[in-house]
Order: sequence, then C-alpha cells, then structure tokens
Amino acid sequence: SCHGSAPERGDNAIYKMADIIQDIRALNENDAADTTEIKGLVKMLDKKYNPEWEEANFLGRGTVTCSQIFYTSPSRCAVADSCSISLDRRMTAGETWESCLDEIRALPSVKKYGKDVKVSLYDYARPSYTGLTYPIECYFPTWVIPKDHKVTTALEEAYTGLFGNSRIGSAETEEMRKALPLTDKWTFSTNGVSIMGRNGIPVIGFGPGAEAQAHAPNEKTWKQDLVTCAAVYAALPSVYTSK
Repeated sequence: SCHGSAPERGDNAIYKMADIIQDIRALNENDAADTTEIKGLVKMLDKKYNPEWEEANFLGRGTVTCSQIFYTSPSRCAVADSCSISLDRRMTAGETWESCLDEIRALPSVKKYGKDVKVSLYDYARPSYTGLTYPIECYFPTWVIPKDHKVTTALEEAYTGLFGNSRIGSAETEEMRKALPLTDKWTFSTNGVSIMGRNGIPVIGFGPGAEAQAHAPNEKTWKQDLVTCAAVYAALPSVYTSK
C-alpha cells in the first residue's frame, strides 16, 4: 500500500484483480475455437476436450461468475493492499473441483501476477445445533446416472403405471410440462450432490412443484403435485425390488 496522493509508489491489488475478473468473464462467455486464447467453458460439450461430453451435453455447459469482491486498505486515502473475489462455479460432467481450480490458475492474468495470486476452494465449517463442526470442502459435484440405470427405469415404470407416458399437472402448469421430456434433468442443485456426487449412491429426483418456482419470492407448490408424488413414492419400492 501507499498514500493515495502518489499511487505509483504502491502496488494496487484491485487493478490486478480487475484483469483477472475480465479473464474469468471470458472463460464463461468465450467460444472454444482453436484461435481463442481463453477457451470458454462450452468446450466441455466437445469430445475433443471432455471424455464425458455426451453426459455434459445432457446436463448443459458449466458456468462461472464473480459473485463477491473484497479488499483491504489502510484507509480511503490509500492504495488497496489486497483484493479477493468469490467465484460461483457450476460444473458439468467431466469437471472436478481440481480441474476448475487449475482452469483459473491457467488464466493469462493469473499467470502474469504469479505468486501474488492464490486460487483455493472454500471450506464449509459451520457448527451444527449441537456445536459440532465438521469441516468439508465447499464442493457440490454435478452428477448424472444413465437413462437405463435400474433407479431410472424403476421410477419411470412406477410413474407410467400410474399416470401414463406424459407429464401431468394442474391446469396452470400442464401445457408447460407436457412440452418437456418425461425424464429430464434439474438445472439447480439438490442433496444429490452428496448422495450421488460425493458418495456414489444412485439417486434420482422426483418431487412436487415446478423448477421455475425454485427460490422465487412467491414460490408455490400445487396440492395435486403432492398427491401425485405420494402415489409414485408408494409404488416405487416394489417396482425397484422386482428388477
């Protein structure tokens, strides 16, 4: 740091971070052409870059965005001596937290500033209601199971045996739902990131409500959806154990 009246005497961390943020934006927005220096995350949909490209195309491309920025400085009249950002990185098939960190480390601006830059993963260490703290990496891995997996086919059979081969819903949602495949994906995260993503226990999502409602300020769930889901949950165990 140095006095703000002569900023050339200091080394402004915010300016360095500004360069890095632009590279991160490029990582999210760029294409993956051979001539593109910072190839965008869309590259993971291409078998040239990702052996799990088929699963990635089903799930969709990953994303990254700068969600928070912090700094330290002796005062408003001084050059900032540190700057840090938080990145929200959503992954697709074929990506891991190690590959995501390495991707940031490989950005031109990060390499340019060398040892001045530290790229790391958050730890989640919030105490439980008993006071126990169980630290773990703040990593919620993307997961997908095959369309012919026993869990997938059992749920499909339980549903179609009760309700047929198309999606159903309230009058408000029926038209929107029927335009989508019966078996699809969620674009948001669930506890499946631990069950399947971390622990490899096969899991599939089936629940009431519409995905577009998730976290909306006036979020709602239809009563008929609760009845539908209860029926499928009741039928599923016997279908699954018969396979």
